[in-house]
Amino acid sequence: MRWLALFVAYVLVFLFAIGIIDLLIEMYSVFASGDFTDPIAIIELIEIVLLLLIILEVHRTLIAIVREEPVVRIIIGVAIIAIARQVISFRVEDFATANEALVSAAALIGLLIVLIGGYFMVRYLEVSSPHERER
Repeated sequence: MRWLALFVAYVLVFLFAIGIIDLLIEMYSVFASGDFTDPIAIIELIEIVLLLLIILEVHRTLIAIVREEPVVRIIIGVAIIAIARQVISFRVEDFATANEALVSAAALIGLLIVLIGGYFMVRYLEVSSPHERER
């Protein structure tokens, strides 16, 4: 199992490198075309950056699994980044009705609040546990 996690970690490093190249190409095309003032183009760049952050966090999770370190806080962090990415790219015109958009937005906000609360709860429990104080 350990070798599989390491293999996937190396694949993620390769995907991250491809993502960096894609980000540089997208940045060049945005600035060369003069669309750097277009909010949609900037949001697309931010989405690429957040996707790269997710790849980094999943890589960090795999390395923590191999080292047999706790991963709950890392996984919640990945989920927060993923939901934040959805919130940033949220567009009302993607929905059939305004009511659907409102329900979807409320679900995303609720999920984000729960994840942030869970993150701080896990962080508090890790800091206050006797095992963490020994480190």
